[in-house]
Amino acid sequence: MDYFNTLEPLLRTFWYIAIPVSAIFAIQTIMTFLGSDAADGLDADFDGDLEHGDEPFQLFTFRNLINFLLGLSWTGISLYNTIPNRTILVALSLGVGMAFITLFFMIIKQLQKLAEDNTFKIESTLKKTATVYLRIPASRTGNGKVQISINGAFRELDAVTNGDSIESGASVLIVNIVNQNLVQVERI
Repeated sequence: MDYFNTLEPLLRTFWYIAIPVSAIFAIQTIMTFLGSDAADGLDADFDGDLEHGDEPFQLFTFRNLINFLLGLSWTGISLYNTIPNRTILVALSLGVGMAFITLFFMIIKQLQKLAEDNTFKIESTLKKTATVYLRIPASRTGNGKVQISINGAFRELDAVTNGDSIESGASVLIVNIVNQNLVQVERI
């Protein structure tokens, strides 16, 4: 501890920020890779109305504070002997801290582009072909079943037809959506 007391006050301040912030950052990183920290700065750490639409993450989070302080402190330590003007050093350190937050923002935004919405929406089956799984009785006298592949997943839906009965294995076109699990089909 004597070493830190002999340092100039600004450099000592940078070190007092860097040591605990680096330890917290290391713990956050380990927890992220272990899967126990799933939020990744996507939620605000305080109550407030910050829901404004499609922002990929909130600005005021503990993770962003750590990222900012990490950039600020290590820039100050690294460039302390290189930049003699302390005002410029502090300004540059603040800029690098903000750049860390911006970099984190850009990384999260790019990662979110990789996400896929595979939620099944029956509307996506309209005008698509399907295969009859269970025979469809003629003129809506009962329901049959069709199988359809949407977004790489097979779905089974109840189906009716206005025409003649359609046997199993036949290809059909979905022409109408009756309700959330019932479609009207025509033979192709």
